[in-house]
Amino acid sequence: MDNLDYGIIGNCRSAALISKTGSIDWCCLPEFDSPSVFAKLLDENIGGSFEIKVNDSYEITQSYERYTNILITSFKSGDDHFEIHDFMPRYRKLDGSHHAPPELIRFFKHISGKPSFSVLYDPRLEYAMGKTETYIKKDFIASLTYDVKFDTVFLYTSFDKETIVNSVELELVQDEFMLMGYNEKLLLPTTQRAYVDLQNTKVYWLNWTDLTPTYKKFNDEISRSALTLKLLSYDKTGAVLAAATTSLPETIGEVRNWDYRFCWIRDASMVIKVVSELGHKNVARRYLQFIIDLIPDKAEKLQIMYGINKEKKLTEETLEHLAGYKGSKPVRIGNAAYHQKQNDIYGILMDVIYEQMVKFSVDIENGEDLWAITKGIVWIVSNNWKDADKGIWEFRTEDRHFTFSKVLCWTALDRAIKVAEMLGKQHKIDKWEPIRAEIWQDIYDNAWNEEVGAYTQSYGSKDLDASVLLMESYGCVEAKDERYIKTVNAIGKELSNDGLLYRYKNEDDFGLPSSSFTVCTFWYINSLFKIGEEKKALEYFERLLGYSNHLGLFSEDIDFKTKRLLGNFPQAYSHLALIECAINFSKKESEDKMLESLRE
Repeated sequence: MDNLDYGIIGNCRSAALISKTGSIDWCCLPEFDSPSVFAKLLDENIGGSFEIKVNDSYEITQSYERYTNILITSFKSGDDHFEIHDFMPRYRKLDGSHHAPPELIRFFKHISGKPSFSVLYDPRLEYAMGKTETYIKKDFIASLTYDVKFDTVFLYTSFDKETIVNSVELELVQDEFMLMGYNEKLLLPTTQRAYVDLQNTKVYWLNWTDLTPTYKKFNDEISRSALTLKLLSYDKTGAVLAAATTSLPETIGEVRNWDYRFCWIRDASMVIKVVSELGHKNVARRYLQFIIDLIPDKAEKLQIMYGINKEKKLTEETLEHLAGYKGSKPVRIGNAAYHQKQNDIYGILMDVIYEQMVKFSVDIENGEDLWAITKGIVWIVSNNWKDADKGIWEFRTEDRHFTFSKVLCWTALDRAIKVAEMLGKQHKIDKWEPIRAEIWQDIYDNAWNEEVGAYTQSYGSKDLDASVLLMESYGCVEAKDERYIKTVNAIGKELSNDGLLYRYKNEDDFGLPSSSFTVCTFWYINSLFKIGEEKKALEYFERLLGYSNHLGLFSEDIDFKTKRLLGNFPQAYSHLALIECAINFSKKESEDKMLESLRE
């Protein structure tokens, strides 16, 4: 069965996906959202790739170097054995800044024997829209295109350049390297320099992981997910990407194919909340600065999403020449959802602002800016919470009164009041508390459906929706609340399919959903845990972990029948929710052991 059996490497500037046989099938340079250099992922014939070809006698295995984002692919045939250590350089320089150039390095480590292989180096620049021509120069191999616009990439290597360009079989007898970059190098790369870059990058990731607490249970899963979320953060502006890819379909052959290389306020804020809980304060600080930079006018409404360089216009285009992943068209770049109205984003952002002010105290850098944003958010929510919107799932047609949106409007007021309490702003508290109470009463009266016996997707609806499970996480209801327990049980009964959850089952703009949205299953597991169904929650969680790929990575969706990964990859949403669940189980085990020792 085909699956998204890819590893991701990156340096918080760009990323590449590498198949379990060592083929780079997706890479955009110089940045995450730049046009692709390799896009075999989206078209097996013309997309372009960077492959290592060995004969059938070789056993190929793949793993990450522990606690790093360095991917090791091992090729072994009898005594003939070599490894490729793939990475994008990232490390701290002596002046304190980060070295993160737009390049990737393939370090060929000779283990034993005389292993042989050939290289297929086939860049197709600008999403393979025009012809890419490759030339051998004195110091490097240059690939360029003029058709759509002028673009180049450079390949430096210790191998014979003719051998690489012509895919001639070669024998590995010592360590070698290949460096593909967006820019021509002023200092000529060598195998030794590639090795130094490898070690420096390894130290960077080990130091980063060392800041993450260790957990008694599921520590490896938490660590891998945290490293993945870090890879999806864009260092230059503080933006956090939803995923590293575009147009990987939610269902094979259907049209739910979107570009996720952008910063959704909702996804990013949820990521920041989790990553800062793991002790990574700098990621949170940079993201809050990203938000501050986006809101020059106090009354300006937030878009639901932005480009990673703070672009506000994300025009959606279709790349008709690409066949799509497994033939799933269209391939889209840009995302038309940027102009949608989604009222929940204010509550999610306000929750993060409050969390950061608690963690870093009220005298944090930008405290005044954050207080100004808090007042602006309350003003916008107070004037708009009664309006219908597109909701968390971005329905592209009619607006509705979505329960999740109302819950997050309540959250916005609740967190703003808590921030005002921290700052001693009593006059604001007195003004805002009645609005919070009014929103809560509105949810209590209108979101509950007595006939269904649950809080439903939208006011007056009978449809269930997994996002409603987050009511407890945001503090709008308590876990022991009878209505909440009934809602969790109703959602489990109605939306669960062989241990995986639908987002919802009602028809949307594109018909009926036909795959499981991975984050929803994690939300359900968390909800079961909160209402006391801990054993059941753990069973679901361990089963779900078994559906990750060979490296522990998750995409956006999972096929109900085959359990193959679908949708954009790797997905920030999925990994942040995995961390939340895993921390809950780990904390519970620690508490149980403490109680046991007290009893003894």
